[in-house]
Amino acid sequence: MPFLTGKYISRREVLRSMGASLALPFLDAMMPAGKLWSSTSISSPSRLCCIEIVHGAAGSTGQGTAKHFWSPEKTGRDFEFSHSLEPLTPYRDYITVVSGTDLHPATAYSPAEEGADHFRSSAVYLTAAHPKMTEGSDYFGGTSIDQIYARRLGQDTPLQSIQLCIESVDSSGACDYGYACVYADTISWGSPTAPLPMTMDPRMAFENLFGDGATPEERRQRQMVNHSILDWIEHDVSRLNKQLGAADRQRLGSYLEYVREVERRIQKIEQYNSSGQPRQLPAAPLSVPDSYDEHVKLMFDLQVLAFMTDTTRVSTFKMSRDVSERVFPESGVKSPFHPLSHHGEKPEKVEEFAKLNRYHVGLAAYFLEKLKNTPDRDGNLLDHTMVLYGSPMGDGNVHNHKRLPIFLAGHANGALKGNLHLYCPDGTPMANLLLTMLHKLGTETRSFGDSTGELAI
Repeated sequence: MPFLTGKYISRREVLRSMGASLALPFLDAMMPAGKLWSSTSISSPSRLCCIEIVHGAAGSTGQGTAKHFWSPEKTGRDFEFSHSLEPLTPYRDYITVVSGTDLHPATAYSPAEEGADHFRSSAVYLTAAHPKMTEGSDYFGGTSIDQIYARRLGQDTPLQSIQLCIESVDSSGACDYGYACVYADTISWGSPTAPLPMTMDPRMAFENLFGDGATPEERRQRQMVNHSILDWIEHDVSRLNKQLGAADRQRLGSYLEYVREVERRIQKIEQYNSSGQPRQLPAAPLSVPDSYDEHVKLMFDLQVLAFMTDTTRVSTFKMSRDVSERVFPESGVKSPFHPLSHHGEKPEKVEEFAKLNRYHVGLAAYFLEKLKNTPDRDGNLLDHTMVLYGSPMGDGNVHNHKRLPIFLAGHANGALKGNLHLYCPDGTPMANLLLTMLHKLGTETRSFGDSTGELAI
């Protein structure tokens, strides 16, 4: 280490220039001389990422449960990954599969609410609170766990949290069955009356992370000359490199190349979409690719960059929207998403839906790989992150909220051991998992939603 005099770089060191502001990944030079990795002076709270996929899973059907399409056959640590979860095999030591929980607050509480499960589910996923049935602006739900955790962290990071999505409905007006669209458009709620908007535009997400915010004109000028954001901070990079040891220079170089590669992908998408070539998604923002696969991976990379630089420690990601008719060519499944979830319990359709579930889990595995391969303090980002992946719906064919497909990933700074399949007794509220997550993240609360206790994870 080059800093033997007690001087060190601040964790909040930023590389700045016109319309650009890059926070840094954790470097050895940020550790005061003589301090240990475990020192409280360099430790930081766990990151939290909550991911929602809609329409449930084939493994939550009667047939899928019997064939273990989602939940592994064995419980405990000696389990084999199921068909849909097989892409997670390389990360076994980081995976906690939680089977059998129910999300009762997403069900209809009155006859008038029957049939509206698609328009309630997302609002309940992280709040475990039954949303008020309304088509107006007097919506009312609950506070989501990501925002409870973000609020506990306070102003420790430049951004308290980020909310990303792949498809949006329309946050204004009514959707269907008497519910405002906002209930289906976000999974993140700052309070029961404050749904937080989600960003589907990669350029906007990139600028939120790295745009200086000095003036919109400066940012537009930087983009118009088609330069990388890194071209504007070359002087700062050169200055900083003179203060770093070899290992830190290599880590900084890898980080900057990662930023450049993500930015190039966004620029390439924008160039194609502005070229006049036909688009499959003509109404989408300019930086949204036609490819779902490409879009999801880009949004995952942006979350990795956000966690790597401590720009934020909390993210939510909505990987689809309810009643989506989208087809995913990369999955090998030709049927649209929502119609396939209404498989009528036909064996061949249920198996096809399981194949689609496996594809979506595989994209989450891409995220886990990136986190695991990103150094962070005394380990990697996956060591210091808690990831929730799942759906607020169980069997999409009948719109129920039982036997939810859920797993956790990451060690959360040692709070989760991983390599575990926990099967919960029938009727166990998903809120028990959300409560347990909050406790594992150091946020004390006696109850959450319809919780009845903690889970042994």
